[in-house]
Amino acid sequence: MADRGGVITTADLAATLDEPDLRVFDCTTYLQPAPPEHPGPYVVASGRASFEAAHIPGADVLDLQGEFSDRDTPLHFMMPAVAQLEAAFGRHGVGPDTRVVLYSIGSMMWATRFWWMLRALGFDSVMVLDGGFERWTAEGRPTESGPPRGYPPAAFVASPRAGLFVDRHAVRAALGRDDTCLVNALGASHFAGREASRYGRPGRIPGSVNVPAATLVDPELKTLVPLEVAQAAFAAKGVNGDRRVIAYCGGGISATLDLFMLHRLGFDDLTLYDASMGEWANDPALPIESG
Repeated sequence: MADRGGVITTADLAATLDEPDLRVFDCTTYLQPAPPEHPGPYVVASGRASFEAAHIPGADVLDLQGEFSDRDTPLHFMMPAVAQLEAAFGRHGVGPDTRVVLYSIGSMMWATRFWWMLRALGFDSVMVLDGGFERWTAEGRPTESGPPRGYPPAAFVASPRAGLFVDRHAVRAALGRDDTCLVNALGASHFAGREASRYGRPGRIPGSVNVPAATLVDPELKTLVPLEVAQAAFAAKGVNGDRRVIAYCGGGISATLDLFMLHRLGFDDLTLYDASMGEWANDPALPIESG
């Protein structure tokens, strides 16, 4: 079974934390219930406050919606222009001679979102902390508080990879194709349309299969499930290396956890529908199925 890596354990991070080329980032974002006057289904809050309360020593914090998303769309978390990302990652000290470790609180999906973005920019010296901050603290490892000290600025020059993000037109063109598999990373009840959705019309993109991102994480240890377990979960839904995979979710975040595991398993033809159900479910011209 292939294992392309991309994961670092808490023990390995602790052993290399003082290495000068290492850049550690807290990627946490919170989705809070929207007040009645708010136009959207939720309010996005940066993880800055929880970072300042406690973080891995020396780490910096990345604000996904603030610095690393397209500011010219009402949709949350959309991939912005390459120049914006080059400037933002450079400000945070990411450059050609650095190694990046990403972690988050609550779900590793916030870290895997940044992993996918960096991969799309051609930057491969990046790993996700297995178990995130919860695992780090559960093991009694050191933390510090206060604002980030930051890293020296660097010159981040992207080498973009084509095809890692697709829009609704590409997704619609893929409907019914035998060579493409649409993977929905939301929970089973949302996939089936059995409950109201904060993204719009309940249900899924027609023809999708469901591999919830949450099932790829051990609920007690907070670490990723073994690769053979992930492989079996995808295979049970017909996801194999012979077909292109388009992953989606509510806002292009949890689907990156599916993509992360598929990449580790050796899949190559992977892409993300960035706008996901936040766009699809709100466009009556786009088909939805449920049940």
